[in-house]
Amino acid sequence: MDDSKIIDLFFQRSEKAIVELSDKYGNICMNLSFNILNDYNDAEECVNDSYFGVWNSVPPNKPDPLLSYVCRIVRNVSINRYKHNRAEKRKGNYDLCLDELENCIGSSAKIDDELSVKELSSYIEEFLDSLDEINRMIFVRRFWYLDSYKSIAQKSELKESTVRVRILRVKSDLKNFLKKKGIIV
Repeated sequence: MDDSKIIDLFFQRSEKAIVELSDKYGNICMNLSFNILNDYNDAEECVNDSYFGVWNSVPPNKPDPLLSYVCRIVRNVSINRYKHNRAEKRKGNYDLCLDELENCIGSSAKIDDELSVKELSSYIEEFLDSLDEINRMIFVRRFWYLDSYKSIAQKSELKESTVRVRILRVKSDLKNFLKKKGIIV
């Protein structure tokens, strides 16, 4: 079903909206949540909570594109659950990805001192726009969807070692880009 028709179902307050949303984007949402939580049951619960979040926010919002909107909600709900569950000592995939990125953009305390999160977001968007399609996809899959190197390699039809090298280069390029923008990393 087309995204606009799904949104129309939300505006009509039809329960079929959730069914259609789940049919169309359920697998993507589960993968995203599982990559953060590494627990199927928690991921399933977060996805369901996210559907409830979409139900409560559409209307009045009319998201375009719908997938990005839903993924952002799934990601936020999953990260909140991850933080709640974080009583365990060992690091999960989410922490590892953040550690990787911290080398490029610095710690959050440093960022808050130097510029707002909105400014940093706009710089990162500008940087991503400058990348070719494959490097942008690899970067987004690793640091937004938190995909493993192996998963990215399969999706991009590249070797895992090639994906690792590309991510290292893109992170280095991001660091240099941010330095040129006056951000000390």
